[in-house]
Amino acid sequence: AGAAAEARFISSAKGKGLFATKNIRKGETVFVERPVVSSQFLWNALYNYRACDHCLRALETAEENAQRLLGRSSLVLPHPEQCSIRKDLHQQCPRCQVTYCSAECRQAALEQYHQVLCLGPSRDDPTHPLNKLQEAWRNMHYPPETSSIMLMARMVATIKQAKDKEWWIKAFSQFCSKTANEEEEIVHKLLGDKFKGQLELLRLLFTEALYDEYLSRWFTPEGFRSLFALVGTNGQGIGT
Repeated sequence: AGAAAEARFISSAKGKGLFATKNIRKGETVFVERPVVSSQFLWNALYNYRACDHCLRALETAEENAQRLLGRSSLVLPHPEQCSIRKDLHQQCPRCQVTYCSAECRQAALEQYHQVLCLGPSRDDPTHPLNKLQEAWRNMHYPPETSSIMLMARMVATIKQAKDKEWWIKAFSQFCSKTANEEEEIVHKLLGDKFKGQLELLRLLFTEALYDEYLSRWFTPEGFRSLFALVGTNGQGIGT
């Protein structure tokens, strides 16, 4: 049967697009791919929606989810056998205790970016540079959330850890890019009217937490704005 859709390059302004390769029936899966990088929304995490730190699959059972959302710890849902959450497979990072849905996700995160971003015993230390960055982002970007500064942090960490850094830079540069004016519009949309001051504050905190000589352009005002706009344009927010 083959895939129902394929990705094709449209133009440098639009980047890639998804094109149907055959008639698609209702309910059919059109396209599946792994995100290049993903991260849970920061307010979503703060409100204790427990998700795998790598693939974002839920970690709480349907019953736990209903109990939390309704504020009723005594609630019992019928048919627990229909729930697909497998708690026996969940694993934590032994250093910082973030939780994964499986050994595979823990290993994938460790190999791609988590060695750089693991907070270890500083996970709850508000003075840690990564925690300061996340706190600043939360104070600028209230729910409903559309993006996360940690997507950019994971991009930097991925390249820091990579043996083939150029491959990853090329992968990120394939996403469509914008003119300086278009970038400003995207940042304005994400951060609101005070975006210039907020963007500079984020850049300073981002630099303090993650600076890397190899990626020095991403930490300049222009490079950081481009990176920000790249995530704003190509990010896909998923609410649950």
